[in-house]
Amino acid sequence: MKFMQWNRFFKFCCMIAFFCLLFFAVQRLLIPKYQDNDIREGSMIAEYYGEEHDFDVIMIGNCEVYSTYIPAEIWQNYGINSYIRGSAEQYMPQTYYLLEETLKYETPKVVVFNVLSLIYDEARTEAYNRMTMDGMKNSKIKYDCIRASKMEDETMQSYVFPLLRFHTRWKDVNQSDIDHYFTKDPVTHNGYYMRVDVKGVDYIPNPKPLADPALPEKSMEYLDKMQKLCEENGISLLLVKAPSVYPHWYEEWDDEVRKYADENGLTYINLLDYTDEIGIDYSTDTFDGGLHMNLSGAQKCSDFLGSKLVEIYGLSDRRGEAELNNIWKEKIQRYNDDIAYQKELYQIEY
Repeated sequence: MKFMQWNRFFKFCCMIAFFCLLFFAVQRLLIPKYQDNDIREGSMIAEYYGEEHDFDVIMIGNCEVYSTYIPAEIWQNYGINSYIRGSAEQYMPQTYYLLEETLKYETPKVVVFNVLSLIYDEARTEAYNRMTMDGMKNSKIKYDCIRASKMEDETMQSYVFPLLRFHTRWKDVNQSDIDHYFTKDPVTHNGYYMRVDVKGVDYIPNPKPLADPALPEKSMEYLDKMQKLCEENGISLLLVKAPSVYPHWYEEWDDEVRKYADENGLTYINLLDYTDEIGIDYSTDTFDGGLHMNLSGAQKCSDFLGSKLVEIYGLSDRRGEAELNNIWKEKIQRYNDDIAYQKELYQIEY
């Protein structure tokens, strides 16, 4: 009788294990892989986990940060080891929790925060939420991030078990889902998302008057939390605004960030004030009419940021470290290969 009971229990356990394996196998197939050209940004957050985690600088924020600065250029020019933890329309709760998660892996000397993220205090679309939070590793920090970021019609369960959200996607499964079932191709260069195509600024819409000149209160609360987290860990927090001309960066917002920086002993650099020094040419240095820098513009901004990281924080040149230098040799080769490929693809000669 005892043997029969154990036999039934064993079969029951095998059945449960089988259905669990089947569940996760199907989930793996159906969740978006973010490898197609139009939505590759969804792969950015997860790429960080495969790194060595010995970065001097972590950059964090929305699309402005991952299209404006190039860690490969900063390494080649200054020997500063950096990484970008950016994602599309990254909301302030997500920025904070991504920083908190990053500090579980390493303690950089400087965190560069892109202040345009301050205008995004609440999630506006599930798609952008997914492109940030689906890529995070399961942890308490991720669950805290979900609770702080999800919209009313989203559920915690759908993030913990994405199959609950994407179970109808079987109709859209394609070859890319099969090719990238186990592994994904890298889509960034240490978080930088390369674009070499050119679309200059030919029209800047007049900014609408602000109903409330103050940045969202919730955003400023999360900036406070970021500042305190950096202070507790001996990290310098650098506030930056990329030189994008749209969305409009209002003078009232700029003044508020400057005041915050002064009150908290932080440095704030608005690259819109340095476009001549940087050498930005808005007819050739953006790929979408002024929202984001292309490769040419990002190279200029990266050189400028690298010089400020040395000037303000005294970051040392690490190109003499053999192991790190070997890692970067491979990264620089892939970076240069990607430049050549994209320039040929878009027939760009700059």
